[in-house]
Amino acid sequence: MNLKLFGSSLIVAGTALGAGMLAIPMVLAQFGLLWGTIFMLFIWAGTTYAALLLLEASCKVGGGASMNAIARETLGKGGQFVTNGLMYALLVCLLMAYIIGAGDLVQKVLSAVGFELSNSTSQIGFTVLVGILVSAGTGAVDKLNRVLFTGMILSLIFTLFALTPNVSFDGLADVVNKDKVELIKTSSVLFTSFGFMVVIPSLVTYNKQASKTQLRNMIVVGSTIPLVCYLLWLFAVVGNLSAQQLVQFANVSELISVLSQQYRGLEFILSLFTGLALLTSFLGVAMALYDQNSDLLKANKPAVYVTTFILPLLGALFAAEHFLAILGYAGFILVFLAVFVPISMTLKVRREPVVDNGVYQAGGGTMGVSMIFLFGCFLLYAQVV
Repeated sequence: MNLKLFGSSLIVAGTALGAGMLAIPMVLAQFGLLWGTIFMLFIWAGTTYAALLLLEASCKVGGGASMNAIARETLGKGGQFVTNGLMYALLVCLLMAYIIGAGDLVQKVLSAVGFELSNSTSQIGFTVLVGILVSAGTGAVDKLNRVLFTGMILSLIFTLFALTPNVSFDGLADVVNKDKVELIKTSSVLFTSFGFMVVIPSLVTYNKQASKTQLRNMIVVGSTIPLVCYLLWLFAVVGNLSAQQLVQFANVSELISVLSQQYRGLEFILSLFTGLALLTSFLGVAMALYDQNSDLLKANKPAVYVTTFILPLLGALFAAEHFLAILGYAGFILVFLAVFVPISMTLKVRREPVVDNGVYQAGGGTMGVSMIFLFGCFLLYAQVV
C-alpha cells in the first residue's frame, strides 16, 4: 500500500467530512430516505467529476502547489486574478469559521478540567499551534491527519453501532415534505459537504511520482469515504428518530441532546467526532491557503505563516458577528471555484497538444464537460431559487 496516496485520500475525505455532516439528517430526512440518498449521490457524482477536471488541469501544467500556479499557466493574468480572489474569499471565510468553532471547543474542554481560558486566548492558541503544524508541510499534515481521521472514523463507527440495533424500518419510508423545489434548496448544504477540491493542487505536488490511475483513485476514494459516512449516518438517525422530530430541531445541539438521552455516553462520542471533524477540515483548508500564499508571495516560511493565519484570526476575534452573513455566500463562491474554474482550466489545457500520454485526463470528453457545466448552473439556481 502506498501510504502517501492513502494519506492523501484521507486528507481529501477529512477536508470534506466536517462537523456539518451531523446536520444532514435534519436537512434530508423530511424528503424521505430514498430521495435523500438519490440527491446526495447526484451531488457527489457532480463534485467528484469536477474535482477530476481540476486534477487533469493540475497534472497537465506539470503540477502546481496552489490554484494560483494552475490559473497562472492556464487562464492568464485575468483568470489568475479572479481565481485568487475566489480562493481567498472562500478559504479565509472557512478558516474564520473553524477558528471560531475550535476556540469555543478548546475553551469548553479546558474548562471541564478546571483550566479557564478566555475565548480569544483559546482561538489564538489553537491558530498558532495548528498553524505551525501546517507550515511544516503537506507531509506533516498527512501524518497528523491519518491519526485524527482514524479517531474520527472510530467515533463514528461507535455511534453507528449504538444506533443501528434500534433502527426502526417503519420510519425509513416517511416523507414529510414532497416539495422537490425544497429538496433542490438543500443543494448548497450537500455541495459544501463535498468541498474538498481546494487541497487537490497541494496533493498533486505531494504525489509527484504517482501514476495517473493512482491520482484518479486518490480523488475517487477520498470523495467516496464521506459519501459512505453521510449515508450511514442518515440511515442510522432516520431509523431512530422520525422525520417529524428531525424537522423540528433548530440546530445540531438539539439532535445530539435527544440522541444522548436515549443512548448513554453518546454525547461525548459525538462531541469528539465534531471536534476531530473540525480539526481535519481546518488542516486541509489551511494547507491549501498556506500553499497558495507560498506560491504567490515567494517569501520565507514566517512571512507565509503570518499572511496565511493573521486575517482569519483577526476576523474570528473581531468580526464574528459580521462573518455569519459572509458565510452564507461561501457556497455561492464554491460553485465558481469548484465547478466553473476547473472547467475553464480543463478546456484550456485540452487545446494544447498532448506531449505525455501518461498524464491524467478525465473521461467523458466534451459531453462530460457540458454535463458538469449544467451541474454548476443547477447549483447556482439552487442558491438563488
